[in-house]
Amino acid sequence: MTGTPIALLPERDEHVERAIVDGGATVVDDLAAATGLIWLGGLDDFPNSLPDNVQWVQLKLAGIEAFVDAGVIDDRRVWTNASGFYAENVAEHALALLLSVLHQIPAAVTRRWDKDGIDPAMRSLQGATVAIVGAGGIARALIPRLQACGASVIAVNRSGRPVDGAAQTLPAERLSEVWPRCDHVVLAAPATAETRHLVDASVLEQLPAHAWVINVARGSLIDQDALISALDAGSIAGAALDVTDPEPPADDDPLWDRSDVIITPHVANPASGLHATMAPWVRENVRRFIAGEPLLARLEPGRDY
Repeated sequence: MTGTPIALLPERDEHVERAIVDGGATVVDDLAAATGLIWLGGLDDFPNSLPDNVQWVQLKLAGIEAFVDAGVIDDRRVWTNASGFYAENVAEHALALLLSVLHQIPAAVTRRWDKDGIDPAMRSLQGATVAIVGAGGIARALIPRLQACGASVIAVNRSGRPVDGAAQTLPAERLSEVWPRCDHVVLAAPATAETRHLVDASVLEQLPAHAWVINVARGSLIDQDALISALDAGSIAGAALDVTDPEPPADDDPLWDRSDVIITPHVANPASGLHATMAPWVRENVRRFIAGEPLLARLEPGRDY
């Protein structure tokens, strides 16, 4: 066997396997013989313990809250997740959701030629201000797309460090300033204790009546009971959700039958194409691992995402 041994578990995938080889490593099945692990599974089937020879673990997901909560992430090796790997896909879906609702596409599909009803409800992104909450990789991919449609962006991240292309970047501690200033909101933040029900009744009251809330992050970021109440009251125009809490919503969930809510089944980053999308990033991380260079999407000890 030649090349650095990297385990690919719990299943093989041709795209990721080729990425490992192209990165300069050899694919193995035995953890005892591996210095790195590319894990394509979830938490349930993750090994109870890893041998000390495994120096690096690459997870396939960006949202790894379950791994963190279970105490799997340790300080004995380097851990990386898929933060930023799928940003282009998710940004494209977020823009598609926002454009579709502003241009009344769902209404046109269900109401046919209702020009008198649909025409007055049409809105444009031209001149609009969009807040992106959780301004990481998704925001960096989404901002130029929004700018191409004539919108400006207020980016919100934990540090307040400026995000390229945003008209303004604010730290999370100043989030309360954002709601009255934006026309629409895109949620792209991780699911943590701090972000649970980030959008609650008080937030929804501060948004303008024409605002749409787009969630491509985690369902727990929105208080769905408060969302329904706000929609009933006409406090906001509507919501477009690729994620819900729980997933999927129950068959009798009132979100399903609302004309001011559209739900896509957590497909902003399609699972069917996940491995092909992550493969180039895996290749680069394998190359960096072998070269002793800093890895992409490295998890910081003590962080909850």
